[in-house]
Amino acid sequence: MTISYKKLWKLFIDENLKDRDLFRMSSISNYTLKKLNYDKSVTTDNLVRICAALKCGIENIMDMVED
Repeated sequence: MTISYKKLWKLFIDENLKDRDLFRMSSISNYTLKKLNYDKSVTTDNLVRICAALKCGIENIMDMVED
């Protein structure tokens, strides 16, 4: 199984947000943002920061998908 952050990017489109907005709102690093763009795993601490910044649950920003 792999991780997909398509829900996060859809949320960004719906809310008219940009990558830099996520960086500013959640205080994640550029490296973490790059990993999110390529559907790579990130720490739960970073996921919690993102969810707190967007006021949503983990299920609203990521999915586990079959390879």
